[in-house]
Amino acid sequence: MTAALSAHELIARHRSTLDQALEAIRTRAYWSPHPEHPKAYGENGSLDAAAGKAAFDALLGSRLDLGQPGTDDWVGGETSPYGVDLGVTYPHADLDVLLPAMKAGQRAWRDAGAEQRAVVCLEILKRISDRTHEFAHAVMHTSGQAFMMAFQAGGPHAQDRGLEAVAYAYVEQVRTPDNAEWTKPQGKRDPLAMNKQFTPVPRGIALMIGCNTFPTWNGYPGLFASLATGNAVLVKPHPRAVLPLALTVQVAREVLAEAGFDPNLVALAAERPGEGIAKTLALRPEIRIIDYTGSTEFGDWLEANARQAQVYTEKAGVNTVVVHSTSDYKGMLSNLAFSLSLYSGQMCTTPQNLLVPREGISTDQGPKSYDEVVADLAKAVDGLLGDDARANALLGAIVNPDVKARLEAAAGLGEVALASREITNPDFPDAVVRTPVIVKLDGAKPDDEAAYMSECFGPVSFAVAVDSAEDAAELLRRTVREKGAMTVGAYTTDPEVEQTVQEVCLEEAAQLSLNLTGGVYVNQTAAFSDFHGSGGNPAASAALCDGAFVANRFRVVEVRRDA
Repeated sequence: MTAALSAHELIARHRSTLDQALEAIRTRAYWSPHPEHPKAYGENGSLDAAAGKAAFDALLGSRLDLGQPGTDDWVGGETSPYGVDLGVTYPHADLDVLLPAMKAGQRAWRDAGAEQRAVVCLEILKRISDRTHEFAHAVMHTSGQAFMMAFQAGGPHAQDRGLEAVAYAYVEQVRTPDNAEWTKPQGKRDPLAMNKQFTPVPRGIALMIGCNTFPTWNGYPGLFASLATGNAVLVKPHPRAVLPLALTVQVAREVLAEAGFDPNLVALAAERPGEGIAKTLALRPEIRIIDYTGSTEFGDWLEANARQAQVYTEKAGVNTVVVHSTSDYKGMLSNLAFSLSLYSGQMCTTPQNLLVPREGISTDQGPKSYDEVVADLAKAVDGLLGDDARANALLGAIVNPDVKARLEAAAGLGEVALASREITNPDFPDAVVRTPVIVKLDGAKPDDEAAYMSECFGPVSFAVAVDSAEDAAELLRRTVREKGAMTVGAYTTDPEVEQTVQEVCLEEAAQLSLNLTGGVYVNQTAAFSDFHGSGGNPAASAALCDGAFVANRFRVVEVRRDA
């Protein structure tokens, strides 16, 4: 193919960004090349708010033709959680045609080398960044996130995670030199001398199975980790959240072609209603890597059955916060209220179980009983969401009927400390918007255990009464070990309790946040600095992002010759 973008041009354009990303993952300091504020866009080719909204509106009711081989039908059917029928249709692939076409381009992509692959990936991310406003509406109307969250989490934060994966991929590939001169002394005889060549080679075609709630944020790490390590990537979106990933595929194909590579290195696998092609694809011999975010049931199935592939899963967990004591009671309540409310709790990192000693906690406002702590937290949530406009901006919309059903059923599991209420969104009257529910449970009652030891994804949390800090730590340990956790939080002013909780998290491989009372929340992680999940407990088999997440997507093949 003729390259409109030369390797030299791409390296000149993006090498400094790659170097900054490499430094960021080394130091773990704050850094991002992607602006979080909507007003930062509109110059240097990027779409401003009005242009981004117009670009999204132009997609509605359209056919998104990606120019893929093997298209045998057009499929669609997405309806926004806000009540908008998107009406976009996508290519449906004949896999026996598409997969061989994807494989055909891998040799040239492999031979390009780690640096060129990295800067091509950075060009893809730059073009996605320029369309952040357009992508934000696509994420909002497929995930149910409120616009500002869709803009930030679905835009710059997702792009950061993609860039982070590229940086880790580059580090692991250049860890071994391209060539080495090897000489071994032989005493009086001539030394043995060899020339050795080392080439990172891809595993094959990677399958990225997208999720409904965070299609770009959860999808970009696997997509770009696989692409940067030389693999072709087949993107299989969630049927209710196709558009953001289809646009991503569109951009990737354009950039690959302009850089002189086969655009079929990245392709989309959209499906007919109820077709369930993820299982079919997962067992295809061509699929050698799988990235998946979603239910524990399907994640476990992938790990057990997709034996030909390297499988990376992010599944479900029961996230826990130990509330023992605090020197900032108001700040603790405010922080927890926001964490429970953000995106209606539809995050894999949202706290579910709040473990509170039944005799109460010590605070800077004096001792507080278990009942007072729970009642005050309920008041904090009510206060945060008391204004409907602010509530809509924080809660977004309920993403699917299953979440709504779990929310409604939760009220029957115990004493309701905070009842969920319905909120009307004046801009989208068909949106299902609900405030969180908080239910009081007793950790000593076997009948309550079934509730708090199961994930209840959505705006549902349980205030679990425990006998002591020691009991809280042991329940935390058992929960993480048996059910997994993406996040753990703890509030304590006691160094011994802090040490105990920290030791549990170290032993059970759970990411811990201590005494958060300001503008950082337990359910948020920052690219280049925080690890999302650990890969060390049942909630996930991988962390976003570390060396282990990228290193097994390629193997190093050696060719040696006598010198």
